[in-house]
Amino acid sequence: MTPLLDLAAVEDAARRIATDVVRTPTVPSPGLSELLGVPVTAKLELLQRTGSFKSRGATAKLRSLTGPERDAGVVAVSGGNHGIAVATMADALGVKATVVMPRTAPRRAVELAERHGATVQLTNDVTEAFALSARLQAEGRTLLHPFDDPIVVAGQGTVGLELAQDSDPLTDVVVSIGGGGLISGIAVALKALWPGVRIWGVETAGSDTMAQALAAGGPVPMVPTSIVSTLSPPSVAPLTYAHVKALVDDVLVVSDAEAVRGVFELADAAKVWTEPAAGCLLPAARRVIHRVGPECRLGLVVCGGNASVADVLSWADRFGVGIV
Repeated sequence: MTPLLDLAAVEDAARRIATDVVRTPTVPSPGLSELLGVPVTAKLELLQRTGSFKSRGATAKLRSLTGPERDAGVVAVSGGNHGIAVATMADALGVKATVVMPRTAPRRAVELAERHGATVQLTNDVTEAFALSARLQAEGRTLLHPFDDPIVVAGQGTVGLELAQDSDPLTDVVVSIGGGGLISGIAVALKALWPGVRIWGVETAGSDTMAQALAAGGPVPMVPTSIVSTLSPPSVAPLTYAHVKALVDDVLVVSDAEAVRGVFELADAAKVWTEPAAGCLLPAARRVIHRVGPECRLGLVVCGGNASVADVLSWADRFGVGIV
Protein backbone atom coordinates (compact mmCIF):
# COMPACT_ATOMS: atom_id res chain seq x y z
CA MET A 1 0.00 0.00 0.00
CA THR A 2 1.37 3.43 -0.97
CA PRO A 3 1.97 5.56 2.15
CA LEU A 4 0.31 8.95 2.27
CA LEU A 5 2.06 12.21 3.08
CA ASP A 6 1.18 14.07 6.25
CA LEU A 7 0.85 17.72 7.19
CA ALA A 8 4.41 17.79 8.57
CA ALA A 9 5.78 17.00 5.08
CA VAL A 10 3.88 19.92 3.59
CA GLU A 11 4.98 22.26 6.37
CA ASP A 12 8.60 21.17 5.82
CA ALA A 13 8.27 21.93 2.11
CA ALA A 14 6.83 25.36 2.94
CA ARG A 15 9.89 26.20 5.01
CA ARG A 16 12.23 24.88 2.30
CA ILE A 17 10.78 27.02 -0.51
CA ALA A 18 9.72 30.11 1.45
CA THR A 19 12.38 32.41 0.02
CA ASP A 20 11.93 31.19 -3.57
CA VAL A 21 8.20 31.34 -4.27
CA VAL A 22 5.38 33.86 -3.95
CA ARG A 23 2.73 33.56 -1.25
CA THR A 24 -0.04 34.10 -3.76
CA PRO A 25 -3.23 36.01 -2.86
CA THR A 26 -6.20 34.20 -1.34
CA VAL A 27 -9.15 36.51 -1.88
CA PRO A 28 -12.93 36.54 -1.76
CA SER A 29 -14.25 37.03 -5.30
CA PRO A 30 -17.41 39.14 -5.49
CA GLY A 31 -17.65 38.51 -9.23
CA LEU A 32 -17.44 34.72 -8.95
CA SER A 33 -19.75 34.75 -5.93
CA GLU A 34 -22.37 36.56 -7.98
CA LEU A 35 -21.81 34.29 -10.97
CA LEU A 36 -22.11 31.04 -9.01
CA GLY A 37 -24.57 32.14 -6.34
CA VAL A 38 -22.46 31.07 -3.34
CA PRO A 39 -19.50 32.67 -1.50
CA VAL A 40 -16.33 32.00 -3.50
CA THR A 41 -12.72 32.35 -2.39
CA ALA A 42 -10.04 32.17 -5.07
CA LYS A 43 -6.44 31.11 -4.52
CA LEU A 44 -4.70 33.04 -7.30
CA GLU A 45 -1.84 30.68 -8.01
CA LEU A 46 -1.60 32.01 -11.56
CA LEU A 47 0.27 34.93 -9.94
CA GLN A 48 3.01 32.52 -8.82
CA ARG A 49 6.52 32.73 -10.26
CA THR A 50 6.39 31.24 -13.77
CA GLY A 51 2.59 31.65 -13.85
CA SER A 52 1.56 28.42 -12.12
CA PHE A 53 1.79 26.37 -8.94
CA LYS A 54 4.49 24.18 -10.52
CA SER A 55 7.27 26.39 -9.15
CA ARG A 56 6.53 25.09 -5.66
CA GLY A 57 7.13 21.40 -6.30
CA ALA A 58 10.04 22.07 -8.64
CA THR A 59 11.78 24.23 -6.04
CA ALA A 60 11.17 21.74 -3.24
CA LYS A 61 12.84 19.02 -5.31
CA LEU A 62 15.71 21.22 -6.50
CA ARG A 63 16.41 22.29 -2.92
CA SER A 64 16.66 18.62 -1.91
CA LEU A 65 19.42 17.70 -4.41
CA THR A 66 22.86 16.64 -3.27
CA GLY A 67 25.97 18.31 -4.64
CA PRO A 68 26.67 15.57 -7.22
CA GLU A 69 23.01 15.58 -8.29
CA ARG A 70 23.12 19.34 -8.83
CA ASP A 71 26.27 18.96 -10.92
CA ALA A 72 24.72 16.24 -13.10
CA GLY A 73 21.58 18.29 -13.71
CA VAL A 74 17.91 17.43 -13.88
CA VAL A 75 15.47 16.27 -16.54
CA ALA A 76 11.76 17.00 -16.59
CA VAL A 77 8.79 16.01 -18.74
CA SER A 78 6.13 18.64 -19.26
CA GLY A 79 3.09 19.64 -21.24
CA GLY A 80 4.00 23.25 -20.46
CA ASN A 81 3.88 24.64 -16.94
CA HIS A 82 6.15 22.11 -15.23
CA GLY A 83 8.81 22.72 -17.88
CA ILE A 84 8.62 26.47 -17.42
CA ALA A 85 8.91 26.07 -13.66
CA VAL A 86 11.81 23.63 -13.75
CA ALA A 87 13.72 25.76 -16.25
CA THR A 88 13.18 28.98 -14.32
CA MET A 89 13.84 27.64 -10.83
CA ALA A 90 16.82 25.52 -11.93
CA ASP A 91 18.30 28.61 -13.57
CA ALA A 92 17.77 30.61 -10.37
CA LEU A 93 19.43 27.91 -8.27
CA GLY A 94 22.30 27.20 -10.68
CA VAL A 95 21.25 23.71 -11.78
CA LYS A 96 21.41 22.48 -15.38
CA ALA A 97 18.00 21.44 -16.73
CA THR A 98 16.75 19.47 -19.72
CA VAL A 99 13.02 19.72 -20.42
CA VAL A 100 11.27 17.19 -22.66
CA MET A 101 7.96 18.33 -24.13
CA PRO A 102 5.50 16.89 -26.65
CA ARG A 103 5.09 18.96 -29.80
CA THR A 104 1.56 19.79 -28.66
CA ALA A 105 2.95 21.89 -25.80
CA PRO A 106 2.22 25.61 -26.15
CA ARG A 107 4.94 27.39 -28.12
CA ARG A 108 5.13 29.98 -25.35
CA ALA A 109 6.07 27.25 -22.86
CA VAL A 110 8.91 26.08 -25.08
CA GLU A 111 10.17 29.62 -25.55
CA LEU A 112 10.07 30.40 -21.82
CA ALA A 113 11.92 27.21 -20.91
CA GLU A 114 14.63 27.98 -23.47
CA ARG A 115 14.82 31.61 -22.34
CA HIS A 116 15.71 30.42 -18.85
CA GLY A 117 18.58 28.29 -20.05
CA ALA A 118 17.02 24.84 -20.27
CA THR A 119 17.78 22.46 -23.09
CA VAL A 120 14.38 21.66 -24.61
CA GLN A 121 13.80 18.43 -26.52
CA LEU A 122 10.52 17.92 -28.37
CA THR A 123 8.84 14.55 -28.99
CA ASN A 124 5.83 13.47 -31.02
CA ASP A 125 3.65 12.88 -27.96
CA VAL A 126 3.71 12.74 -24.18
CA THR A 127 4.34 8.98 -24.11
CA GLU A 128 7.54 9.48 -26.11
CA ALA A 129 8.45 12.36 -23.82
CA PHE A 130 8.37 10.15 -20.73
CA ALA A 131 10.39 7.46 -22.56
CA LEU A 132 13.08 9.97 -23.53
CA SER A 133 13.24 11.36 -20.01
CA ALA A 134 13.81 7.83 -18.70
CA ARG A 135 16.81 7.44 -21.04
CA LEU A 136 18.24 10.77 -19.91
CA GLN A 137 17.75 9.76 -16.30
CA ALA A 138 19.68 6.55 -16.99
CA GLU A 139 22.55 8.73 -18.22
CA GLY A 140 22.82 10.33 -14.78
CA ARG A 141 20.38 13.21 -14.62
CA THR A 142 17.95 13.40 -11.70
CA LEU A 143 14.35 13.07 -12.80
CA LEU A 144 12.23 15.97 -11.62
CA HIS A 145 8.89 14.26 -12.10
CA PRO A 146 5.83 16.53 -12.34
CA PHE A 147 3.81 14.45 -9.85
CA ASP A 148 5.29 11.02 -9.03
CA ASP A 149 7.55 12.26 -6.24
CA PRO A 150 6.57 12.84 -2.59
CA ILE A 151 8.84 15.89 -2.34
CA VAL A 152 7.12 17.49 -5.35
CA VAL A 153 3.66 16.60 -4.00
CA ALA A 154 4.52 18.15 -0.63
CA GLY A 155 5.69 21.29 -2.43
CA GLN A 156 2.42 21.56 -4.31
CA GLY A 157 0.60 21.01 -1.03
CA THR A 158 1.85 24.37 0.20
CA VAL A 159 -0.96 25.86 -1.92
CA GLY A 160 -3.46 24.20 0.41
CA LEU A 161 -1.51 25.19 3.50
CA GLU A 162 -1.66 28.86 2.49
CA LEU A 163 -5.33 28.59 1.55
CA ALA A 164 -6.19 27.28 5.01
CA GLN A 165 -4.08 29.93 6.73
CA ASP A 166 -5.38 32.85 4.66
CA SER A 167 -9.09 32.02 4.32
CA ASP A 168 -12.05 31.46 6.57
CA PRO A 169 -13.00 27.76 6.59
CA LEU A 170 -14.51 26.51 3.34
CA THR A 171 -16.89 23.60 2.82
CA ASP A 172 -15.73 22.66 -0.68
CA VAL A 173 -12.52 23.19 -2.66
CA VAL A 174 -12.19 22.47 -6.40
CA VAL A 175 -8.77 21.62 -7.85
CA SER A 176 -7.70 20.73 -11.39
CA ILE A 177 -6.01 17.36 -11.97
CA GLY A 178 -3.28 16.55 -14.45
CA GLY A 179 -1.10 13.89 -12.85
CA GLY A 180 -2.63 14.62 -9.47
CA GLY A 181 0.29 16.17 -7.61
CA LEU A 182 -1.48 19.43 -6.85
CA ILE A 183 -4.72 17.94 -5.59
CA SER A 184 -2.86 15.29 -3.60
CA GLY A 185 -0.76 17.83 -1.72
CA ILE A 186 -3.68 20.21 -1.20
CA ALA A 187 -5.86 17.39 0.10
CA VAL A 188 -3.18 16.37 2.62
CA ALA A 189 -2.97 19.91 3.98
CA LEU A 190 -6.68 20.76 3.96
CA LYS A 191 -7.98 17.48 5.35
CA ALA A 192 -5.57 17.88 8.28
CA LEU A 193 -6.50 21.51 8.95
CA TRP A 194 -10.20 21.42 7.97
CA PRO A 195 -11.26 17.80 8.58
CA GLY A 196 -14.78 18.33 7.24
CA VAL A 197 -13.82 19.97 3.96
CA ARG A 198 -14.79 18.27 0.70
CA ILE A 199 -12.13 18.17 -2.04
CA TRP A 200 -13.24 17.89 -5.66
CA GLY A 201 -11.01 17.19 -8.63
CA VAL A 202 -11.70 18.19 -12.23
CA GLU A 203 -10.28 16.83 -15.46
CA THR A 204 -11.05 17.39 -19.13
CA ALA A 205 -12.49 14.59 -21.27
CA GLY A 206 -9.69 12.95 -23.22
CA SER A 207 -7.27 13.56 -20.35
CA ASP A 208 -9.33 12.06 -17.54
CA THR A 209 -6.58 9.74 -16.33
CA MET A 210 -7.51 10.00 -12.64
CA ALA A 211 -11.20 9.36 -13.24
CA GLN A 212 -10.27 6.31 -15.31
CA ALA A 213 -7.85 5.13 -12.62
CA LEU A 214 -10.54 5.39 -9.95
CA ALA A 215 -12.94 3.42 -12.13
CA ALA A 216 -10.32 0.74 -12.83
CA GLY A 217 -9.01 0.44 -9.28
CA GLY A 218 -5.56 1.76 -10.13
CA PRO A 219 -3.55 3.77 -12.68
CA VAL A 220 -4.17 2.86 -16.32
CA PRO A 221 -2.37 4.17 -19.42
CA MET A 222 -4.18 6.30 -21.97
CA VAL A 223 -3.34 8.44 -24.98
CA PRO A 224 -4.45 12.00 -24.12
CA THR A 225 -6.63 13.74 -26.70
CA SER A 226 -7.70 16.88 -24.78
CA ILE A 227 -6.42 20.23 -26.01
CA VAL A 228 -5.46 20.98 -22.41
CA SER A 229 -1.86 19.77 -22.61
CA THR A 230 -1.13 20.87 -19.05
CA LEU A 231 -3.66 18.28 -17.80
CA SER A 232 -2.53 15.46 -20.10
CA PRO A 233 -0.17 12.85 -18.63
CA PRO A 234 -0.33 9.33 -20.10
CA SER A 235 -1.20 7.98 -16.64
CA VAL A 236 -1.44 9.06 -13.04
CA ALA A 237 1.02 7.58 -10.54
CA PRO A 238 0.37 5.08 -7.75
CA LEU A 239 1.39 7.88 -5.37
CA THR A 240 -1.20 10.38 -6.56
CA TYR A 241 -3.86 7.73 -7.15
CA ALA A 242 -3.53 6.63 -3.51
CA HIS A 243 -3.94 10.18 -2.23
CA VAL A 244 -6.93 10.94 -4.42
CA LYS A 245 -8.65 7.66 -3.58
CA ALA A 246 -8.19 8.29 0.15
CA LEU A 247 -8.74 12.05 0.41
CA VAL A 248 -10.70 13.38 -2.58
CA ASP A 249 -14.50 13.23 -2.59
CA ASP A 250 -14.98 12.89 -6.35
CA VAL A 251 -13.35 13.64 -9.69
CA LEU A 252 -15.53 15.45 -12.22
CA VAL A 253 -14.91 15.40 -15.97
CA VAL A 254 -15.78 18.37 -18.20
CA SER A 255 -15.36 18.99 -21.91
CA ASP A 256 -12.61 21.01 -23.58
CA ALA A 257 -15.28 23.46 -24.74
CA GLU A 258 -16.46 23.98 -21.15
CA ALA A 259 -12.87 24.59 -20.04
CA VAL A 260 -12.33 27.20 -22.76
CA ARG A 261 -15.63 28.88 -21.90
CA GLY A 262 -14.46 28.95 -18.28
CA VAL A 263 -11.40 30.97 -19.31
CA PHE A 264 -13.68 33.71 -20.62
CA GLU A 265 -15.96 33.54 -17.58
CA LEU A 266 -13.01 33.88 -15.20
CA ALA A 267 -11.77 36.87 -17.18
CA ASP A 268 -15.19 38.48 -17.08
CA ALA A 269 -16.22 37.69 -13.49
CA ALA A 270 -12.93 37.35 -11.61
CA LYS A 271 -10.82 39.73 -13.73
CA VAL A 272 -8.02 37.18 -14.20
CA TRP A 273 -6.64 35.65 -17.40
CA THR A 274 -6.24 31.91 -16.96
CA GLU A 275 -5.59 28.84 -19.05
CA PRO A 276 -8.13 26.06 -19.77
CA ALA A 277 -6.59 23.98 -16.96
CA ALA A 278 -8.07 26.62 -14.64
CA GLY A 279 -11.08 27.43 -16.81
CA CYS A 280 -12.38 23.91 -16.17
CA LEU A 281 -12.95 24.87 -12.52
CA LEU A 282 -16.14 26.78 -13.30
CA PRO A 283 -18.21 24.02 -14.94
CA ALA A 284 -17.04 21.68 -12.18
CA ALA A 285 -17.97 24.23 -9.50
CA ARG A 286 -21.51 24.41 -10.86
CA ARG A 287 -21.83 20.64 -10.53
CA VAL A 288 -20.46 20.74 -6.98
CA ILE A 289 -22.94 23.43 -5.95
CA HIS A 290 -25.79 21.43 -7.50
CA ARG A 291 -24.75 18.38 -5.48
CA VAL A 292 -24.06 19.96 -2.09
CA GLY A 293 -26.59 22.80 -2.08
CA PRO A 294 -26.60 26.57 -1.54
CA GLU A 295 -24.86 26.42 1.85
CA CYS A 296 -21.61 25.72 0.01
CA ARG A 297 -18.64 27.99 0.78
CA LEU A 298 -16.46 27.38 -2.22
CA GLY A 299 -12.74 27.61 -2.81
CA LEU A 300 -11.23 27.58 -6.29
CA VAL A 301 -7.52 26.97 -6.85
CA VAL A 302 -6.79 29.04 -9.95
CA CYS A 303 -3.77 26.99 -10.85
CA GLY A 304 -2.17 28.82 -13.78
CA GLY A 305 -2.37 31.43 -16.49
CA ASN A 306 0.13 30.35 -19.13
CA ALA A 307 -2.08 30.50 -22.20
CA SER A 308 -1.77 33.16 -24.86
CA VAL A 309 -4.76 35.14 -26.07
CA ALA A 310 -4.17 33.71 -29.55
CA ASP A 311 -4.27 30.12 -28.24
CA VAL A 312 -7.49 30.63 -26.34
CA LEU A 313 -9.18 32.41 -29.25
CA SER A 314 -8.13 29.58 -31.55
CA TRP A 315 -9.65 26.99 -29.22
CA ALA A 316 -12.79 29.06 -28.84
CA ASP A 317 -13.18 29.18 -32.61
CA ARG A 318 -12.60 25.42 -32.83
CA PHE A 319 -15.31 24.63 -30.29
CA GLY A 320 -17.72 27.41 -31.24
CA VAL A 321 -17.36 29.07 -27.84
CA GLY A 322 -18.51 32.67 -27.82
CA ILE A 323 -16.79 35.35 -25.77
CA VAL A 324 -18.75 36.24 -22.63
